[in-house]
Amino acid sequence: MYQTMLGFGGAFSDSTGLNVVSLSSEVQEHFLRSYFAPEGIGYTFGRVPIAGADCSTRTYSYDDVEGDVDLVHWNLTYEDYDYKIPLILRAKELAPYPLKLFGTPWAPPAWMKTNGMFNGSGILLEEMYQPYANYILKFVEAYEAEGAEMWGLTPANEPLGGFIDWGINTCGWSSEAMRDWIKGNLGPTLEAAGYRYLKMMIHDFNRDSLPWYIEPILEDPDAAQYIDGTAVHWYEDRNTDPEVLDEIQFEYQDMFLLYTEACQGADVSGSAESVKLGSWQRAEDYVYDMMETINHFSTGWVDWNMALDTLGGPNWYNNFLDSPVIVNTEENEFYKQPMFYAIGHLSKFVAPGSNRMASLTTATDLQVVAFNVESGRALAVILNMAEEERNVTVRDGSEFYLNFAIPAKAIQTILY
Repeated sequence: MYQTMLGFGGAFSDSTGLNVVSLSSEVQEHFLRSYFAPEGIGYTFGRVPIAGADCSTRTYSYDDVEGDVDLVHWNLTYEDYDYKIPLILRAKELAPYPLKLFGTPWAPPAWMKTNGMFNGSGILLEEMYQPYANYILKFVEAYEAEGAEMWGLTPANEPLGGFIDWGINTCGWSSEAMRDWIKGNLGPTLEAAGYRYLKMMIHDFNRDSLPWYIEPILEDPDAAQYIDGTAVHWYEDRNTDPEVLDEIQFEYQDMFLLYTEACQGADVSGSAESVKLGSWQRAEDYVYDMMETINHFSTGWVDWNMALDTLGGPNWYNNFLDSPVIVNTEENEFYKQPMFYAIGHLSKFVAPGSNRMASLTTATDLQVVAFNVESGRALAVILNMAEEERNVTVRDGSEFYLNFAIPAKAIQTILY
């Protein structure tokens, strides 16, 4: 046995919510059931941006009154009340397992940063360490009051983005600054308010910044006491060795790994096709990464937007993207892409509490991952990346074996 799985999911971004609520109530219900209901693909995670992200129609925070260090003017916005919270509450009702929600801030209020901007090169002013910790606490409390209790948090999305002229919402955090803020402000603030149980996941960026980014934080016991896991994004996975995930798991065995963001089609120049309806290659890329990272100790995989429009938005920075579901508002319909079904090969069958088993394949164009699932049965997911059919034999170490053919460019899930 290896890691116990936590689950799969996607983000309740502003763009997702705006697209979904543009549909009729009947189609909205079908959308949510497709992702969360037992007859859907079994999502059990929901990532919640704390205020605005690039997948919003504007830049904003929960307190844009400059100098309001006491957060007198802090408030949720219409994006929360109209786009995020209603979908979250219905998803909670539909999901057969408790829905794990975790919040992630892209940027603090602009006036708390050194550059006075939501984006660009800038870090949090040191005198804002405690006000910003209070800001995060207010989010947790406000969502709990609305019935959307958080399971966890990541302190910052892509914390190295703020050291370059990053176009989207960001804030730069060095390892040392993040360590000091967690141990001196964020951790104690959440603990004092009764939220020590929240699963705090550091990093929330690509694995090419591992393990060096997390080491100064986790090697400080005053900071590490508040940390439960490492969050990873998929964007540099094809350019970095997955064994770095093994290294982290072996070094920090009491903490978990979780993939917390992935998407296809990113292009701000407008020269690429952000949305590719029906793309099998994008589905194959997704499921390959899911299988590879789980084979290297990830406890789950959380996608970015659950729905975007036919252009891949809205996005205030024109950072248009692809999504497993594309919404056509004019026709009051949505399209489930191959990516949606690729995710479902794992998310629908690998419930929280399932355990990964050792697995291997002798063919370079086959990928496999295996589990003991809650029912006590075994499950194997097999990806054939070849251009032709492959004959496969599944053996589980006992006398059991199964022979079958997997078609070219196909995914199959075997439950036995």
